[in-house]
Amino acid sequence: MSAAVSILPGPQLAALNDAYRKAVARKRMRMAVAAAVFAAALFAASVGAEVNLRTLFTYIGNFVSYFDRILTLESGARVWTDVPEWFWGWNKWLWLLGETILISYVGTLSGAILGFGLSFVAAENTSPSVWLRFVVRRFMEFCRTVPDIVFALIFVIAFGLGPMAGVLAIAIHCVGALGKQYSEMVENIDMKPVEGVRATGGGWVACMRFAVLPQVTAGFASYSLLRFEINVRGASVMGFVGAGGIGQELIVAIRKFYYSDVSAILVLIILTVFVIDIGTGWARQRLFGQDGRK
Repeated sequence: MSAAVSILPGPQLAALNDAYRKAVARKRMRMAVAAAVFAAALFAASVGAEVNLRTLFTYIGNFVSYFDRILTLESGARVWTDVPEWFWGWNKWLWLLGETILISYVGTLSGAILGFGLSFVAAENTSPSVWLRFVVRRFMEFCRTVPDIVFALIFVIAFGLGPMAGVLAIAIHCVGALGKQYSEMVENIDMKPVEGVRATGGGWVACMRFAVLPQVTAGFASYSLLRFEINVRGASVMGFVGAGGIGQELIVAIRKFYYSDVSAILVLIILTVFVIDIGTGWARQRLFGQDGRK
């Protein structure tokens, strides 16, 4: 059984086609204007940041030659031709890498605990007071706005060289970063369970415990694992200012022009980050009910 296809009258069809072409033209015009504004902003930012392509291509050879140096032993041979000589200090470096991981772990855990408590106060739908929410949000903004390496430098001056400065710097930065992420998750929850707990006479703490927390636990854990992975890389750099870990050994090798040591330490850091990335990824998948296999 064939179905009849209705055809609009010519004038009506022409009007629809004309309206369609005008809509497409307006959309293309908006895209063209947006692209022009983006290009102008990019050019202005490049000028302000003194990005000079001529300088980049003139001195790019120095960048390549440095990598050539760090892949060469003092004997002139390539590093991979004599691995024992390349990784001569692996015992000390692995110990410092372990210290870096511990700095990140303790700092992340401390910051996550404090950020966890503040997130319920900072979220608009669960905060008990408008002024308290304002103060907590500004505090978290301060914690995440100041770079963690700046905090590390301040704490090195205050408490001396060592891992403690790195732990405190990471913890403070995590309060701001994780607290912000946690609070945004809380703001996106379903409020019906909260209303149900309130209807039974439950207070603010009971609402957070029995209505809000079950909805955000997996997400909190996932973001915390991701932040730990990020902080391992950050802790590696904090050693540059004396905050402990493998970074202190790396900056010494760079300053003393121990080129092969630089590449060996970098390889160990990269491998460590790879392992942590795989491990935290597997843990996040398990939290969301997946089997963790790629």
